[in-house]
Amino acid sequence: MEELKTYKFYGWQCATVPPITDEYENIKTPQKLYDALSEIWCEYTCAPRLRQGWSKDNKTLGQCSITAFLVQDIFGGKVYGILREGGNFHCYNVVGDSVFDLTSEQFGDEILSYENNPEQSRDVHFAKEEKYKRYEYLKNELKSRFGKKF
Repeated sequence: MEELKTYKFYGWQCATVPPITDEYENIKTPQKLYDALSEIWCEYTCAPRLRQGWSKDNKTLGQCSITAFLVQDIFGGKVYGILREGGNFHCYNVVGDSVFDLTSEQFGDEILSYENNPEQSRDVHFAKEEKYKRYEYLKNELKSRFGKKF
């Protein structure tokens, strides 16, 4: 029997949604995706403006939008954003009744509001070429390490 692991990301207890793709045979839950991404998130995948603060101890720093859109690729649903100081949005996922945020740990004890936030668009986020490249890198690393082997 598999030991029950606890997570620190927001909504982990109710993140029980199934994948909409069979592209990643061992990633059947958002928690398993978090485990996989924990091996991939790095300074390069961090938003450039936050890289100075990135560390293995704060691995989710600056990873929100690329992670949220990758979650959407695998589990469906929508990506929403919490407006932050400076005009940027912190992205998270809503799939059915499940609201979860794989990158919420970067905020420590700060409590974020996951209600009544605007939906986020890939077109807007990926208009920044560097962000799209980081998303592609994250996705390709996930595929090469955890994707189906044909």
